[in-house]
Amino acid sequence: MDRDDYRKAFDTLSFSADFEERTQDLLRRRARTQDKERKSMKLKFFRKPAVFAAAAALLVVSVSAAALLLRPDQVAQHHNQPVLAQAFESGNAIAVNQTVNTGDFSVQLTGLVSGEGLTDWSQDVDTSHTYAVVALSRLDGTPIEQQSFDFIRYPLTPLVAGYSPSAVNNWTLGSFASGFSQDGVYYYLLDTQDLNMFAHRTVYLAFYEGGAPSREIFSVNPEDGSISFAEGYEGPQALFTLPLDPSKADPAAADAFVESTGLNCDYNAPAEDLDAAVPEGDNGSVVFWE
Repeated sequence: MDRDDYRKAFDTLSFSADFEERTQDLLRRRARTQDKERKSMKLKFFRKPAVFAAAAALLVVSVSAAALLLRPDQVAQHHNQPVLAQAFESGNAIAVNQTVNTGDFSVQLTGLVSGEGLTDWSQDVDTSHTYAVVALSRLDGTPIEQQSFDFIRYPLTPLVAGYSPSAVNNWTLGSFASGFSQDGVYYYLLDTQDLNMFAHRTVYLAFYEGGAPSREIFSVNPEDGSISFAEGYEGPQALFTLPLDPSKADPAAADAFVESTGLNCDYNAPAEDLDAAVPEGDNGSVVFWE
């Protein structure tokens, strides 16, 4: 159909009285829709760089924070323990880098190492010990100052699934803990009896606010012996699972140790029975400052 024939056919059509008004209204609504779509496209276009910039900034901050933390060997050097520092750099060390944000704190377990004669502050140099380094910082960036931080208030203790928290902890293991603050981060160095003998079980390292392990702080699953923080406990809490090598386990030695404590009672027994079995005391750790 040519143009003239098309116009003649179009002129023969009849339209309703409000055709022109409805057509104009349709065109106006279509124009508004297109304008919104253009604005939405512009908003999305400009929003993406902002998101990328924020993500990049967060990544930079995270990487910078990680880079600023002292390595376990540097923490050992701070305590003038060069042999321990070398051990943390050896193939026997375990790099953990597990982080838990709890309460006002970020708690990061950075490394573990076990061995004999790694420090000069212990008389039993022929006995193997396990050393752990934990970095503690505040989530809001407020520096932790050594003069004001109550180190004893926040213990760091091993626990072992299948054994009562009353039987395996800082107090029974003869653990030592030292701490210092640098650049607003507080560093724990835990020295405890070698934990590898428990490697056939789940071995934990618990950070919390309080004293010796109790049922107000920890609970034990009666079915599998796993340990967790008690349901009603509301303080800062972090429970790390230590990646120990099961091939280094010594179940007989572990059982003998626990038996020697006389404290491996039923943790879910009536309160009066449990209290009678557990001696009074602090968190079992000895603190020595820089």
